[in-house]
Parts: sequence; C-alpha cells; structure tokens
Amino acid sequence: MPKTELVYLKLLRLLTVCSVLLLSACGSNPKTIPAIDARPGQPHALTKLYQQHALWQGTPYRLGGQSRSGIDCSAFVQLTFNDLFGIRLPRTTSQQVHVGQKISKSDLQTGDLVFFRGGRHVGIYLENEKFLHASTRLGVTISDMNNIYWARKYWRSIRVQSANSNR
Repeated sequence: MPKTELVYLKLLRLLTVCSVLLLSACGSNPKTIPAIDARPGQPHALTKLYQQHALWQGTPYRLGGQSRSGIDCSAFVQLTFNDLFGIRLPRTTSQQVHVGQKISKSDLQTGDLVFFRGGRHVGIYLENEKFLHASTRLGVTISDMNNIYWARKYWRSIRVQSANSNR
C-alpha cells in the first residue's frame, strides 16, 4: 500500500473518531438544571438563572408557546419560576404583575420580575441591570435594561413572595 494511502486512511480514521466524539457530546446536553437550594433573591438563584439561560438561549419567541420549539415571555417566566424555585405563577403578564409586592427599580434583586410596555412584556431580573426574558426578536436572551429600547419601555417591578421566602 502506497504511503499516501496510509496517511489518507489514518486521517480518515482520525476524522471518524473525532466525529463520533463530537456527536456524542452533542447528545449529552443536560435537559434539566442540577438541584440547588435557591429562592429568588438568594445567591444561588443567579447561578440557576444563568443555567436556565444556557438551556433555553435562542429558543424562538412564539405567542402562546410553552416549549423549546417556541415560548412567549410570560410562559418562560412561569416555567422558570416553577422549575427553579418551585413557585407557581399565573400564565399571563396581566396576572403575573399581581403576584407580589411592587418595588422600585433601584431596589431590584435577582429573581424580581420586571415589566415593560405597560405590562405586556415580562422578564426576570439578574444583576447589574440585566434581565432574562423571551424576546420577540431574539427568543430567550439576556438584555440590558439601560438599552434605549428597554429603558423607554420599562414599566414596573414586582418581588414575588414564596411561601418559604425569608425576604
């Protein structure tokens, strides 16, 4: 067998092994977030919310959607609070705005709900003026509240009180 054919076979074998490893890594993507005792406003809540972002990032926005094939803002908030904190929230923004105590923008803590466009859009406050939400344009993403669009559209913030909250 000529030397060039041996090199070709070795490269083909290496490519095959790399492809198998790469594809198996894609298949091992976790579907759930590891359990951490967390509540909105607690240190572990931020970690859980960033993990949630990693799982859902880029999921397209779909009005009325409630899955990874498409989700709207209020469903994403409802699902996130239930999955991460064990807190059941209503399905719509118009209902979610009534589930806690109204707080000022300057008092925001991790896990607080932030509402925009007169209560027609909701997200979850992270830190440093950033919030997690399902954007109509970008899908599930993290946005900056100081962005000119969000700064103009900000409406109010709500602190959700859970049954076991110490805040």
